[in-house]
Amino acid sequence: MKKLRCVKLCFALLLVSFGVFAQEVATPLPSTPLRFGAFIARFDPDGTLKLEGQGWGALNGTWKANGAVIEFTTSGGPKGCDGPGRYDFSVTGDSSKRVSFKLIADECMVRRIIVDGSTWTPASEARAIPVRKIKLTTGEKLASRSDRKNDNGSWPSFRGPQASGVAEQQNLPDRWDIKTGENILWRTPIPGLAHSSPVVWGNQIFVTSAISSDPKATFRPGLYGDGDASKDRSQHRWMVYAIDKRTGKISWERVAYQGEPVDKRHIKSTYANSTPATDGRIVVAWFGSQGVYAYDVKGRLLWKVDLGRLDLGAYDIPTYEWGPASSPIIWNNLVILQCDTQTDSFLLALDAATGKTAWKTDRDEIPSWGTPTIVNTESGPVLVTNASNFIRGYDPRTGKELWRLGGSSKITAPTPIFGEGVFVVASGRAPERPIFVVKAGAHGDLTLPDGKTASDAIVWSKTGRGSYMPTPLVYKGILYVLANNGTFDAYNLKTGAELYRQRLPTIGSGFSASPIAADGKIYLSNEDGEILIVAAGEKFNHLATNSMGELLMATPALSGGVMYVRSSGSLFAIGKKQ
Repeated sequence: MKKLRCVKLCFALLLVSFGVFAQEVATPLPSTPLRFGAFIARFDPDGTLKLEGQGWGALNGTWKANGAVIEFTTSGGPKGCDGPGRYDFSVTGDSSKRVSFKLIADECMVRRIIVDGSTWTPASEARAIPVRKIKLTTGEKLASRSDRKNDNGSWPSFRGPQASGVAEQQNLPDRWDIKTGENILWRTPIPGLAHSSPVVWGNQIFVTSAISSDPKATFRPGLYGDGDASKDRSQHRWMVYAIDKRTGKISWERVAYQGEPVDKRHIKSTYANSTPATDGRIVVAWFGSQGVYAYDVKGRLLWKVDLGRLDLGAYDIPTYEWGPASSPIIWNNLVILQCDTQTDSFLLALDAATGKTAWKTDRDEIPSWGTPTIVNTESGPVLVTNASNFIRGYDPRTGKELWRLGGSSKITAPTPIFGEGVFVVASGRAPERPIFVVKAGAHGDLTLPDGKTASDAIVWSKTGRGSYMPTPLVYKGILYVLANNGTFDAYNLKTGAELYRQRLPTIGSGFSASPIAADGKIYLSNEDGEILIVAAGEKFNHLATNSMGELLMATPALSGGVMYVRSSGSLFAIGKKQ
């Protein structure tokens, strides 16, 4: 993120400054090292300050307190950082001192980002992991399995079956026009804000949304690095919609939850980022801290699960809240959730019919945003998760870890994919930005030694080429990787040889949606609502560009010769009119 990267460059020139004016406090600042996120600070009694952060560099400065106000002074750095910053502070705890800071006045953006709202704990103290309470509320009883409809043409979860993004024999048009209605089968307005994608089973489409009571609620698309949260904490309605895929008419709609958001969201995000999942019997919607909700396909509430607060944001500055994005998947009557947060991380399997916990596996992870993927390989089923400390493979029947692979980025969003016998996992935050191609059937620690790019378990890997938001695409022996900035790469899947690296002709505000493919064509959706069509193959060939006329953050779905496109305000059906 550009803003945070710029902050880091400036950070090495700074000495953090706080200032306070308040009543005297009996408890002084502790002189032992304190920890907040990726930072360690020491306030020596002689007024010197030592501050260092993982990946941020180290600083030495001065501080002084007057009552319950502290002031740090610095020299050098960007505009506003030569003067002091002043903060209220409070010290709590007896044997274990905790120090909290609240902004009074500070012109320095670096200091505000790190200090305002922060609570520092003793660096020597083991991080306390709170007990996660999972509360199940039951509803109607699920009908028998015989009620499940045929799954032909289904697109059951994020990016379709196994997150592949591929559905052949669609015969989609190369051209459509929103204004004239050319090859637009229908358009249905969807209120609220959501980056979740549509899912399809039989003749039903399911979408989610979060409707704010603030009529000015919005999100900010574009290529920028701000880590700020939206100010919208108004009353919301979290919605689930069922839509007839033949006509676009809403079959039913349900309010899953109504109230104020538990968490903040990133200014580019929404409160409905997670794509729902269906198996033809149930549809599951996950709204982060607001809960998990399961309905049958007729709209009857089967169960809901409250997971408690799920705090996701910047790993190094925990006060930066961004909200969740990982989506549920359904496999063998299990609903699988990947929950990597600031406080605790875990995988959770819920019985799809009842919502009861089947298994829970704790993980040593920092926040992540990718959706897990399950594949039935020759050596058995494997559940793969993308996260910062390790990419991991699990047995989805039990939650037992099978293998792990280090070397990921500190921020991970793309979903693992599987094709032609290998898993592909990528992430796009610098400096790592890796792509790993992993053989099915691997076991143990697969982490590559320094300087190595392949092993018995790793077919090949690259650094500096992973995607930040879009999930890669494996199609006809080629791995395609789309960067947020519109750089489109193609690699030989077996060897890793680069086939081409192309700057797309239309970029606009950048790319968040993931590529999908059908019938030898790849569809790339930018945030401004333009969908580029590129021919699959070893040479780049741009075929067409069509505009949806609305912002587009969600990945389209393919089913039965139609592409279903979820824009910021509508659901479109694109296909050749019969």
